[in-house]
Amino acid sequence: MSQTNIVLLVEDNPDDVDLTVRAFRKNAIHTEVVVARDGQEALDYLFAACADGSRGKAAVPKIVLLDLKLPKMDGIEVLRRLRAQESTRRLPVVVLASSNEQRDIVASYDAGANGFVCKPIVFPDLVKAVEGLGLYWLVLNEPPPLHFGSEAC
Repeated sequence: MSQTNIVLLVEDNPDDVDLTVRAFRKNAIHTEVVVARDGQEALDYLFAACADGSRGKAAVPKIVLLDLKLPKMDGIEVLRRLRAQESTRRLPVVVLASSNEQRDIVASYDAGANGFVCKPIVFPDLVKAVEGLGLYWLVLNEPPPLHFGSEAC
């Protein structure tokens, strides 16, 4: 039986959402992409698994792909809040940003990012990048235990 991996994609650009979801579909890894359109929506999704316990561990993503330039709350603030909570402190977060400016890279790692990837602008390159991310984070990586679910919150 194949287990579906959940990826939380935090992205406000509809074109980037569509392309990233399509890139995941082109890869052979069983993945469900959950989309949050702003930083607050991402936190609401992640912390709801803990707050009400109704989604439990099954809805916890194996990785968060986080854009930096978001409405309501930027990606750096999302990272800070995730790292400040016991339930999300170890959740793998990779910044998937349009910028590769040094200040964005440094700020992302300082806030607790596990990785930083500059979004490729050509679709075949995006497919390759998503394949690499998927293989590493969803197949090869051995994640630490998380404290999600009603019993740990």
